[in-house]
Amino acid sequence: MRIHVATDHAGLDFSRALQDHLSSAGHEVIDHGPREYDALDDYPAFCINAAAAVVADRAAGIPALGVVFGGSGNGEQIAANKVHGARAALVWNLATAELAREHNDANVISIGARQHEESEVIAFVDAFINEPFSGEERHARRIAQLAEYEATGTIAGKGIHAVQA
Repeated sequence: MRIHVATDHAGLDFSRALQDHLSSAGHEVIDHGPREYDALDDYPAFCINAAAAVVADRAAGIPALGVVFGGSGNGEQIAANKVHGARAALVWNLATAELAREHNDANVISIGARQHEESEVIAFVDAFINEPFSGEERHARRIAQLAEYEATGTIAGKGIHAVQA
């Protein structure tokens, strides 16, 4: 599987360790940066590039997922979710990593580098990669509703009112 990785300075060490781990496990790893430590770097472009690459790969039939890191993971998740077609989930334990895939068919996870030990991060990512989407009708239906809202600004029959600009 192709795994796209991005971070900011807070997650750089985890990113490097994870990339080594994933490569050793036979995955193709694409690093979207940064490649060197800069305490003043800005994560949005790195995370958006990783999420966009995941979406593009999957549209082309290439199995791909993404992992983004930051101090808390919150901003990185927000950045990744700005990409049309990305479903980024904030992960803080094994259950959230597994459920992100099983219930939400997330294609990107975000992890707070300042919140976890390296061994936890690797376990979260392995769990995320190895957990398939359940395909259950209720989960597929909810994902379709999110995609409908993303495309149209409403969800038919669900009481979502389109916002007038």
